[in-house]
Formats: sequence, C-alpha cells, structure tokens
Amino acid sequence: MPSLGAWLVAILVMLATTDALAFPHSLGGVRRQVAVRDMEGRELVFAAPPRRIVSLVPSATEIIFAIGGEDRLVGRTDFCDYPAAARAKTSVGGMINPNLETLVTLKPDLVLATNSGNREETFKQLTRLGIPVYLVGADRIAEVKDVARRLGALTGRDTAVVPLLDRIDRRVAMIRDAVKAHGRPRVLYVLWPDPLIVPGRAALVTELIDIAGGESITAADAEQYPRYSLEAAVAKAPDVIVLANHGSRSGPIAIDRWQRLTSLPAIKSGRVHSVDGNLMHRYGPRVLDGLDQLARAIHPEAFR
Repeated sequence: MPSLGAWLVAILVMLATTDALAFPHSLGGVRRQVAVRDMEGRELVFAAPPRRIVSLVPSATEIIFAIGGEDRLVGRTDFCDYPAAARAKTSVGGMINPNLETLVTLKPDLVLATNSGNREETFKQLTRLGIPVYLVGADRIAEVKDVARRLGALTGRDTAVVPLLDRIDRRVAMIRDAVKAHGRPRVLYVLWPDPLIVPGRAALVTELIDIAGGESITAADAEQYPRYSLEAAVAKAPDVIVLANHGSRSGPIAIDRWQRLTSLPAIKSGRVHSVDGNLMHRYGPRVLDGLDQLARAIHPEAFR
C-alpha cells in the first residue's frame, strides 16, 4: 500500500528501455504479436501498436503531448490539465475513481496508469474488461527519461523523444554547473504543511534538491513521503525552507507558521521560498522548470 505521503503527492498532482517496446511490422502479410513489459515488469501482449490510449496519469499526458503523440490519446483524467490542448480530450473523471463506463465507451486498446495515484481495484476492473493497463512511474530523473522513451515507443514517436531527452540532459548539466562552486545549504522542502509531509530518500524532489545544489534535511528517511514533526524539522536547522504551492484549490501557503520560528537560520536570513508544486511532483517535461525554480531558491547568487 502506498504511504499517506505518496497518496498525497498523487492528489497534489491532480491539483497540479525502449527495445522492449519495439513493434514489428507484418512479415509476409502476417502480423506478429509482440510482448512488452511495463515499468513494474508486467507483461502485455499487443497484436499491433496501440492506437487508442487513455491516460490516467497527468505526467504521462504531458509527455505524450510534448512528443507529438496526442493523436493516439483519446481520454484523460480531470487532472490532466496541461497543456491546455489536453482539456479537449474526453475526461474519464478522477485518477482515484475514474468513470469506467465513460472509459469503455472510448474503446481504448491501452490505459496508462500508475501505482501512485490510481487504485489497484481500477487495474483489476480494467483487466476483467480485457483492457491492457501499462504502469509508469518515476522517482529519479533517469526514470523520467525512461518513461519518455517508453511512451515514445507506445505512440510511435521514438524519434521525437530524442530532443526531449537531450533537453533534459542539457538543463540538468547546466544547473549542476551553475551551482557547483557554491556551498550546499540544508533545505527543508514542505510538500504539505498539516500534517507536515516531506520528501524522503526515494522521492523525485529529493534528487532535484541535490541537483540544485542543496542538501535535503529529510533525505535520509526511508519512506518516500514521510510525515515529519515540526520539532524534528526545527532541530535540523534548515538554511532554506521551500514551500510547495499547489494552486488555488489548496488555499494560500501558510508562511506565517514558519516565520514565527525565529531561531531557524532560514528565517534569520529571510530564505523562505514558494515553488510550483505541479512542476516538482509531475515527472513530465516541466520538471525542468521546477528544477530551475529550486536552484534559484537555493542558490540565487548563482543566477545573478
């Protein structure tokens, strides 16, 4: 079962190896079936490349549009809201409880889903209906690139993925180079204020903080998105506090709560920053913009 933090990330997203995927052409007029494995190692068998895809994952939806594969996308969730063109696709409802009746009417030959945000029961229902489910997920930049490669293969856009992968590598290298001459301040990243939820060792945000030249004070926690006590956060004396903003649906950021903790180095130096949570917690192309926001919050001196 995913932890509370992992489910919260999925909810906030709502608010906010390709060789295994090669589809052969017909041989001698006879089309061969091909078996592929999703990111959980589950085998799916296709007679032909998927032509009608429903995405239950906002990150996957963003990638599909970024690589020009949207013609094969026939459905999405209410929270697949970027780019704006995605909203023109038929919605099947939420990530946690999609409307399966609506989904079935779209006649998909593939549904993209994730363990972080979709329910196991949804997978079982789709399997009973004979609809293949392909699971994706990314907790590291390398996995973001892997998701992109896989979606490129699934949508017939393998070539279009290459520039996206190059862009990811260039931006990551540029950020690393910009901050490498500076120190590594202690960073407290607040995913959610109450209960206080933070990124642990296996969270994508933890790697982003590292690339951006910071040291996450919660990186040693074995849970992906653990609950944290305010006392524990204060004891670690963060130099920088980063508050994730999840948009109008989640209300204003509670900065006052932190500014009262006047003994903290981050408060003494006025280093409490807000970042766009959608950019941090979705593993689409915009994660690079989230990385840039983090780097500028942690090391503003590197970008002057």
